[in-house]
Amino acid sequence: MPEYLDRITAPEELKKLTVDELRTLAAEIRTFLVDSVTATGGHLASNLGVVEITIALLAVFDTPQDKIIWDVGHQSYVYKLLTGRRDGFASLRKFGGMSGFPKTEESVYDCFNTGHSSTSASAAVGMARARDLLGGKNNIIAVFGDGALTGGMMYEAMNDAGRGKSKVIYILNDNAMSISKNVGAISKYLRALRQKPMYFKSKEVVLNFLEGLPKGGVGMAKFLRNIKRMIRSTVLPTTIFDDLGFDYYGPIDGHDFPQLFAAFEHAKASKKSVFIHLLTKKGKGYSEAEAHPEDFHGISANGSVSVKDFSAAFGETLVSLAEKNDRIVAVTGAMPVGTGLDTFREKFRTRYFDVGIAEQHAVTMSAGMAMAGMLPVVPLYSSFLQRAYDQVLHDVCLQNLHVVFPIDRAGVVGADGETHQGMYDISFLYAMPNMTILSPSCYSELSEMMDYAVNRHQDPVAIRYPRGAENNEIPVPSFSFGKGYTVAEGDDIAVFTSGRMIKTAVLAAEKLKADGISTGVYAMPTLKPLDKEFITANAKGKKLAVTLEDGVCYGGFGSAIVQAVSEQKDMPEFAVKAFPDKPITHGTVAELDKLFGMDADSIVLFIKEKLNER
Repeated sequence: MPEYLDRITAPEELKKLTVDELRTLAAEIRTFLVDSVTATGGHLASNLGVVEITIALLAVFDTPQDKIIWDVGHQSYVYKLLTGRRDGFASLRKFGGMSGFPKTEESVYDCFNTGHSSTSASAAVGMARARDLLGGKNNIIAVFGDGALTGGMMYEAMNDAGRGKSKVIYILNDNAMSISKNVGAISKYLRALRQKPMYFKSKEVVLNFLEGLPKGGVGMAKFLRNIKRMIRSTVLPTTIFDDLGFDYYGPIDGHDFPQLFAAFEHAKASKKSVFIHLLTKKGKGYSEAEAHPEDFHGISANGSVSVKDFSAAFGETLVSLAEKNDRIVAVTGAMPVGTGLDTFREKFRTRYFDVGIAEQHAVTMSAGMAMAGMLPVVPLYSSFLQRAYDQVLHDVCLQNLHVVFPIDRAGVVGADGETHQGMYDISFLYAMPNMTILSPSCYSELSEMMDYAVNRHQDPVAIRYPRGAENNEIPVPSFSFGKGYTVAEGDDIAVFTSGRMIKTAVLAAEKLKADGISTGVYAMPTLKPLDKEFITANAKGKKLAVTLEDGVCYGGFGSAIVQAVSEQKDMPEFAVKAFPDKPITHGTVAELDKLFGMDADSIVLFIKEKLNER
């Protein structure tokens, strides 16, 4: 039984423990995390690395008055554990259970929702300025990984915070990893800083010496100020963080309690903004995670690894295409394995570009490469492509450049919850001129679409596909751009759909047939531009037409179909069936489909209700 973990019901209990007791507590937490997260699934390695940091933060600062923002929020498990949510771990990331990210509605200790990287520094500045305007005295702390520093938003925030008067405390958890190994000049710069482990200690010694120098007279004061400046510039070389206006402490061992307490107490007492650089080991305390942190970043329940999925199918196809076309380049935003680029990375090193967590840069850089004659393929998760909305529109679409956007994790993704659901890509891409949107239902269709997008299409093109394995056993004809195809004929109802929802539509049609309702299912692998003739031909004469999509209800392809047929004569009512205009919580895809009426039974009920209304 845990000796200390059982005692911790609130952060105040941590302040009563000695350093040795805290070390024992840290070991107990790691045991708990390994046992719990390998059973439920979740982000393991990153949380094993922040155990001591979290304990020290909660022991030094006074939460929830002091605000701690976690960036990215998947490293907040220890924080949740020590702020009264231990019982929630049995339901971690499950429907109706505890979120895998900070949630303000979940606990008073969660002060800001964070699911995407590189946002905490800006949020902290905003909260600090609000505090000052309202006369508060509490501390605002942002904890972020070195991967977050590859995102440009961090520098916008630090540039602002460093010159501002509102104090913030920035804590860099430097483990040399995002999900994969970090890349770029900032990563190289941090590696250089890591080689100066005595910086924090030597800085304190020199500063204490300088503060102790005698003072006397205006001339002596001026002389001493010059001496201080000279000694600082000679003995204490500045970092980029000093130059931005922060008091920089580090590099510090992020697993050493005395060093952590000293740094945090310094930061707490400081009158100006502070940047604390901590060195940690991702996966610490669990040998397999330490040896393979990339594999243990996020794990499935019972520690299982995934089988072949759409990401892997995309990766295989891209390698095959790149072997025949040397203009193809691949660009990733710190997600080579998650998007299936690991094999491409190994085979085509000079044509592979990892830009870090910098989707905006990834897209505009790709636009530049396309303008200069290359053929960029930019696979991004749907929820991360959102971060480059302006770049896709302004730099790719308005210039009508041939950039291919494989959109991974499109539609409902499940356990990561509202910040990661890929619900919006159809809606936000549909309004963009020159953009084409494709939606495969299986691996073979994805492969054919990739071949078309790379070798025959000439404009911007997006190919959206779901997380996980293919689920469509229905025969699929060869892909024909801009054309729909009939999956099942029917006389009463017409259902127009695509992607993973084809199987759901077929199941619903079979159930309706048992009730005497003849339902046709019509697949639309090209979402934009629409095959208007196909839609019109198969909707005419029906009692009702339904559009079914794995996306949000407004602005999707259902809305586009309704608009496209609005001036056609002899058309039935068109009903749009999609996910609602609200955040989609965490849970399995099947649970979320049922909750929001997107499973076969719910669609049957929806259609019957529509027929009854008539």
